[in-house]
Amino acid sequence: MGIFSFIKSAGKKLGIGDDDAPEAAAVKKELDSLDLGTNQVEVEVVEDRVVLNGVVDDQSIFEKAVVAVGNTLGISRVEASDLKVASADADTPVLYTVEKGDSLWKIAEAAYGKGGGPKHTMIFEANQPMLTHPDKIYPGQVLRIPPKS
Repeated sequence: MGIFSFIKSAGKKLGIGDDDAPEAAAVKKELDSLDLGTNQVEVEVVEDRVVLNGVVDDQSIFEKAVVAVGNTLGISRVEASDLKVASADADTPVLYTVEKGDSLWKIAEAAYGKGGGPKHTMIFEANQPMLTHPDKIYPGQVLRIPPKS
């Protein structure tokens, strides 16, 4: 399902150091700590990109895994071509990069059209447990946007 771009200088800091990419073990530990169902996922860090391999049960886990590792300080790309979805409902993920002044309501309006603001809770729920509060988003963070239905 491809390569996903992230902002290298934005995200959660893992380990010690500057904006250098974290070690693969630290990224895997963080991913596993979210309890998404990624126990069959292998993580490799090459320079400033993360390569994900393995199998996940469904599309939402695929998207959450990409977003979780991509929103790590020092990571600019996530390659998930070899990360497979076990169920047959695999779609192309819709991702959104938060800009200054954005809120989940504003993002929902942009994603779902005029009057879509109340669907901001869907975006929040689709990004849990990475998001802990609807107001705690930051510029450069990448969020998954679930389908309207």
